[in-house]
Amino acid sequence: MSETVLANATLVLPGETLRGSVRMVAGRVASVDSGATVPRGAVDCGGDMVMPGLIELHTDNLERHIQPRPGVDWPHASAIVAHDAELAGLGITTVFDAMRVGSIPTGKTRYHPYARRLASELLDLRAHGALRISHFLHLRAEICSQTLVDEMAEFGPEDRVGIVSLMDHTPGQRQFRDITKLRAYVMGKNGLSEADFIDHVASLRELRDRHGETHERVAVEEARRYGAILASHDDTTADHVAVSAAHGIRLAEFPTTIEAARACHGHGVAVMMGAPNLIRGGSHSGNVAARELAELDLLDIVSSDYVPGALLMAGLMLGDLWGDMARGIATVTRAPADAADLRDRGRIEPGARADLIRVARIDGAPVVRETWVQGARVA
Repeated sequence: MSETVLANATLVLPGETLRGSVRMVAGRVASVDSGATVPRGAVDCGGDMVMPGLIELHTDNLERHIQPRPGVDWPHASAIVAHDAELAGLGITTVFDAMRVGSIPTGKTRYHPYARRLASELLDLRAHGALRISHFLHLRAEICSQTLVDEMAEFGPEDRVGIVSLMDHTPGQRQFRDITKLRAYVMGKNGLSEADFIDHVASLRELRDRHGETHERVAVEEARRYGAILASHDDTTADHVAVSAAHGIRLAEFPTTIEAARACHGHGVAVMMGAPNLIRGGSHSGNVAARELAELDLLDIVSSDYVPGALLMAGLMLGDLWGDMARGIATVTRAPADAADLRDRGRIEPGARADLIRVARIDGAPVVRETWVQGARVA
């Protein structure tokens, strides 16, 4: 059996950090020992941090590779492989690739289905051993759409759907309560005129009125059929959270207010915020700052969202903020693993998957020196 020992490392363990070594055998953590001794044949980490591989629950990064410029559809296999390699190099060893289900193929606001085809391509590459890290699917169920029911019916328990999030982007509530923020975002991104924007808002509201109740019910039912975890998105009020909890939701993505985050904890729902929000010092949509929730002990999990390199930065930043590096790193390792029911990873302890990363900090910036997945070095 292959064996690798990482020695003289600052180990980030559940609840503590210490100088020691970790031994990986046959894809699992075999033992953890304290001390700075470097046995013959071991990797001398020179005091670098060794921590669990990062767990990413919500990232749009794959979509960025598939459409690197507006109107450019890049070959999917190449895009998936590049996305996978990028994440491995940044210390992410498990990813839930976000794909939208629920499209609007008619009218001025057009968004065509793509998730089933893309998921099949990704799973095929995985089956052929072409990917370095562990991939699951995160289906973003867009309530305000036309095709959600048909698109979700195309997936099943065999598709590694780990998360289904209920997304409601109807203008005037949740993420875009402030219509002026939505106007700036949509008009800037899509080049819409003021008249086009007004039509856009009216169209989405009409879709929500026509399909919203059915789509929400079907999304919850389909998540149960897949065996996936349910997540809410952009909860804003205590009432939103109460509805989420009634659905059996265990993960709240990006609650927009302190009220909603507090209500989540009251219902036993984990709160996830975006790393870019934390690093930039606030939300680009004008919602609650992740740092504020962290200071109130209302932040449990961090997602890189749209900047993969932000995930490790955020975990280290929270470790510094809380004066507890093990706690900070847990928000990007153990806590997301537990939220996704992946109890075999996200921690360094005997028996866990040997998904590990070696990290240095140079002038405050994190540098991933090496990444191992199931004991094999992949970056």
